[in-house]
Amino acid sequence: MVYHSSFVNEDGVSRACGCPLLPLKSHIKGPAPVSGQDTVDIVDEAITFFRANVFFRNFDIKSPADKLLIYLTSYINIALKRLEGCRTLAEGTKAIINLGLEKVPVPGESGFPFPGLFPLPQSQDEAALAMKPDRFVAAQIPTK
Repeated sequence: MVYHSSFVNEDGVSRACGCPLLPLKSHIKGPAPVSGQDTVDIVDEAITFFRANVFFRNFDIKSPADKLLIYLTSYINIALKRLEGCRTLAEGTKAIINLGLEKVPVPGESGFPFPGLFPLPQSQDEAALAMKPDRFVAAQIPTK
């Protein structure tokens, strides 16, 4: 059974390329709002559901948060591949931070891993906003 995001009702949440900017537990300022440390955020869900969801070929999308969950599952997979050769926590942390600093393709650009899943950005501002969560989320993963 595929695990879906619990962030189904997202009234008042801004979006970039159809992807909700959900609250994240963080001390780092970014494009997403900050949530309380005692709540579960989308990164927690992606990490928790990663092991189960990575084996599914088909994923029935029930909400825009599910699209973000798919993207984060892919991002975690890339991060784990980067960590394979790291022998220490410092090397691993550096690898993840460097991953977060890389240029991220946005929907419509070559190299974007999910063509057709997210709508194209309507402006340069929306494209820039769509790239920021990767850097922001990358900073969250080593702390979890």
